[in-house]
Amino acid sequence: MAAILPANNFESGAEVLKKTQPQSQPPQRRVLAPWADTLFSFLAHGAAWLTLALLVGIIISLVIGALPAIREFGLSFLWTSEWDPVQEKFGGLVMIYGTLMTSFIALLIAVPVSFGIALFLTELSPTWLKRPLGVAVELLAAVPSIVYGMWGLLVFGPILATYVQQPLQSALSGVPFLSTLVSGPPVGIGILSAGIILAIMIIPFIAAVMRDVFEVTPAMLKESAYGLGATTWEVMWRVVLPYTKTGVMGGIMLGLGRALGETMAVTFVIGNMNQLNSLSVFEAANSITSALANEFAEAGEGLHQASLIYLGLVLFFITFVVLACSKILLSRLKKNEGTRT
Repeated sequence: MAAILPANNFESGAEVLKKTQPQSQPPQRRVLAPWADTLFSFLAHGAAWLTLALLVGIIISLVIGALPAIREFGLSFLWTSEWDPVQEKFGGLVMIYGTLMTSFIALLIAVPVSFGIALFLTELSPTWLKRPLGVAVELLAAVPSIVYGMWGLLVFGPILATYVQQPLQSALSGVPFLSTLVSGPPVGIGILSAGIILAIMIIPFIAAVMRDVFEVTPAMLKESAYGLGATTWEVMWRVVLPYTKTGVMGGIMLGLGRALGETMAVTFVIGNMNQLNSLSVFEAANSITSALANEFAEAGEGLHQASLIYLGLVLFFITFVVLACSKILLSRLKKNEGTRT
C-alpha cells in the first residue's frame, strides 16, 4: 500500500522531519569578540615569558652580587672550609656539606616511610581509616617550619641526645670509624637532628604523591597478580612500582627540593657552627640557608655580603642540577615505558 502513495507525501514527510530537528546555530563567539583569542594567546605567552624573565633576573642579580667573592676566591670557595668575617676569608665547604648531608639523611629516612604510608593507605588500610589517616598525613605539610624547628630544639633534641647519642657512644667506644661517626657533645643538635626534622617535613609531600600515583594503577593489573598468587609486597614491588615509577621519582625529587631549600627548621637544630671538626653526624654544622638567615642581615657591604650571595648562587646551582637530573631520569623512564609498550 505504501507503494501507491504519491511522491509528494514522502517529500512533505522529509520536510516535516527537517523542521523538527534542532538546527545547529553557528558560533557567535568570533562575531561578538574577535579579539578574545588574540588576547588569550597574548596573556598565555606573557605569563610564560614573565616566568623565564624572572628566572634570568634572579640568576643575573645573584651573579652580580657575588661577583666580588667570585673574583677574590674563584672556585676554591667551594672546597675551602674557613669562614672568618674579621679577616675576610670565606669558604663555603661547611655550608655545602651541611646542606647536602642533611638532605641525604632526610631522603634516606623519608622515602621508605613515605612508601610504607602510601602502601598502607592504598592496599592495607580499612575503608573507615583511609580518609582520616590520609588527611592527618597531609596536615603535617601545613605545620609551619618554625614550629618544627622549635619542637626539634626543645623536645626532640634532648631525646636524641639522651636515648640515642649517649648509648651509641658507649656501645661504639674504641671502634675506629664508627666511634668518630657518633662523636661530639651530647646536646641533641647537629646534622642528624636537622636531617630527621627535614625528613618529618618532607614525608607528607612524598607520601601524598606516592599515594596518588599508586591509586591510578589499573585495578585489573593488581587483581591479576593477586589471582596468580602474588603477595601484597610482590604486587607493589613488581606491578605497582614499575607502572608508577615516573610519578614516584617525581615525588622524591619534590621532597628533595623542599629539603634543600628549608631554612628556619634547619637553623634551629643544626647548630650554626662554621667549622667542620669531624665527620660525626652529631656534630654541630651549618647549611647554606641557615648561614644566609643568620648572617645576611648583619653582613656589611664587601666580601662578607658577596660571599653570602655566592652561597645563594651555589644553592641555586645545586637545586638546578638536581632538578635537571630528575628531568633527564624521568624522560628516560618515559622513553623506556614507550619502547616496552
